[in-house]
Amino acid sequence: MSKGLENIKNIYFIGIGGIGMSALARYFKFLGKNVAGYDKTPSQITSDLSEMGIAIHFDDNVDAIPKIFLNKEETLVVYTPAIPKDHKEFVYVQEHGFELKKRAEVLGIITKNTYTLAVAGTHGKTTTTAILGHLLKESGAEVTAFLGGISENYNSNLILEGNKVVVVEADEFDRSFLQLYPDIIAITSMDADHLDIYEEANALEESFVEFSSRAKDHLLVCNGLPISGITFGIDDDSDYCAQNIKIDNGTYIFNLKTPHKLIRDLHLNLPGRHNLLNAITAFAIAMLFGSPTALLAKALLTFKGVQRRFSYQIKTNDLVYVDDYAHHPTEINALHQAVREMHPGKKVLAVFQPHLYSRTRDFVTDFATSLSQFDQLLLLDIYPARELPIEGVTSKWLLEMISNEDKKLVSKDNLVNEIMKRNPEVVVTIGAGDIGEEVSSIKEALLV
Repeated sequence: MSKGLENIKNIYFIGIGGIGMSALARYFKFLGKNVAGYDKTPSQITSDLSEMGIAIHFDDNVDAIPKIFLNKEETLVVYTPAIPKDHKEFVYVQEHGFELKKRAEVLGIITKNTYTLAVAGTHGKTTTTAILGHLLKESGAEVTAFLGGISENYNSNLILEGNKVVVVEADEFDRSFLQLYPDIIAITSMDADHLDIYEEANALEESFVEFSSRAKDHLLVCNGLPISGITFGIDDDSDYCAQNIKIDNGTYIFNLKTPHKLIRDLHLNLPGRHNLLNAITAFAIAMLFGSPTALLAKALLTFKGVQRRFSYQIKTNDLVYVDDYAHHPTEINALHQAVREMHPGKKVLAVFQPHLYSRTRDFVTDFATSLSQFDQLLLLDIYPARELPIEGVTSKWLLEMISNEDKKLVSKDNLVNEIMKRNPEVVVTIGAGDIGEEVSSIKEALLV
């Protein structure tokens, strides 16, 4: 940072409500900086930040920026790549010569001088990072962890226990992770995604290869990926792998084989083989970092999960309601596997909100296949996020390709009604858009 972070008094965020941006906002507030920001819409996150004393407004208006943040000598502006280029506040700070950084650049500055553990991958990185942050904190490390989701243990996307080690979710979107300075890297997956940025899958792969070369000490790679490193997986031929896996009342009990020893009877209270893999990854990183194994095993047992990642809203003998952030066919398949494994023989109603027109277009066949596995399906309109509509790419188009006989296109206004009509045994709400805002009203109706 050209002025040096110590000389910056004010940090202003354009897009403060984003999951990664809000973690940085919390971090700088804890450091005693003045923090404020703009976001497009109010949310639980912006409400939580406001309670911390962070001023937030929702209209794109330079006059709404608190006056002290207009002192460009003492202010850093952090922005999300999702902000439109004609955004008035964004244009103003550009034209007036403010110091301007993307979120990833700021994380790069933080990681440059601190021992850093980075988790990358198109799936699994948020839960893995959250488990890792929890393992380190509970085993006594002085850790700051920036999470890509809200940890159920801390009700926050930031763990702040000290500054000897940083845990960070390394985001491949916009090649952001190439700004980081990691000592240990884990790569969980490399499925094609973000083709609006990369255009083709091999460009995404090249980006991961480039990122993997930045590991100063250790590189861990999910078994089967085309990058060589220490391997982790469910399979026996991985350097770190699960053995003798059992399920007892929704909990995985397993042994962890490592290159040097066998760790017996680890407990994980998260459903799904994908989460078992996430736990193995986090445990392996923590061991390579040097955390004591006995404390790590105890910490794993107390990990509660991440909001909107197979998040149980209701769990009784007669009714189960799970909310999940899955927005890629691979993630939907993993979610389906977990639901069937944990609730065998139950009829499952899935409610899905597609995220991005481009992703729907690029993976429409795979989406249709993954969604067809559920017994019943309610499909919402596509959540556009940063995109404009693409002609012909609609939820109706996707619905027509789904082979499920019990399927319907629904509006958010009528969603609760349609769910209740089906008298479901298991309900799963799925998607990375604003479907999360519907969870409380669905839960309320189901509990009546």
